Amino acid sequence: MKLLLAASLALLAACPSPHGNFKPPAPMPSVQDVVARLAKERDERKTFSAASTMDYWLGKDRVKGDVMVMGTDKRQVRFNGLDPTGGVLADMACNGTDYVFVDMKNNCTRTGPCNRDSIAQLLRVALEPDDFMHLALGTPPVIDQATGTVTWDSSKGYERVQLTGPAGKQSIVIDARDGHWDVVSSELVGSDGKIVWSVENADFVAVKDEAGVEHRLPGKTRFKSPEQQQDLLVDWKERRVNLAIDPAKFTVPVPQGLPGC
Repeated sequence: MKLLLAASLALLAACPSPHGNFKPPAPMPSVQDVVARLAKERDERKTFSAASTMDYWLGKDRVKGDVMVMGTDKRQVRFNGLDPTGGVLADMACNGTDYVFVDMKNNCTRTGPCNRDSIAQLLRVALEPDDFMHLALGTPPVIDQATGTVTWDSSKGYERVQLTGPAGKQSIVIDARDGHWDVVSSELVGSDGKIVWSVENADFVAVKDEAGVEHRLPGKTRFKSPEQQQDLLVDWKERRVNLAIDPAKFTVPVPQGLPGC
């Protein structure tokens, strides 16, 4: 999967204009325009569910397999890592406050507050639950009180955004060719100079939500959490956006008799 994702990203980045020069949009967006548009798109994507193939960690083992995912903008997320022979290898649910993680492969469980560390328990990439959802949908969160610059990369047809705020610095690269506005990468660097997370997207497709509204979503995503020196590769499939999800689906009973992981 790493080779496929790398190839997709390389093709996306390398595709030239027939004349070797993409014209900038008129007028060029300001930082405020970019921040406002991302906020609008995040606000328009309240829930999602997806089948996916992930290259992730389960305990001490690197696993490549099918994972069912769902999430909401209420800090709720659920992952089911599927066993190729049937059943579930791992189940993790964040209900917005607490999480339960059940590792069926190693017969152990873990519980705690629902935050970036709980996501890292399964995926080895530390992301807040709502950040994971918006990064998966191609609408990355933006640092507060952002100021900065937007420049045009005529060789690729990209808007390159550099932001600064009290929490650190953030870069966002947007593919603006053919009337699209696809976030192909973003990186957040904390005020201490350390990378908090980064994401790369490729193979964008149009997906209609339950009301028939069209959203441009990445077909492949690579999350990185340099602090943990881990990455997560995702090939997205069968996505639904803005569907009704019963809040009970984000609560998993703690199995009795299992030791802590």
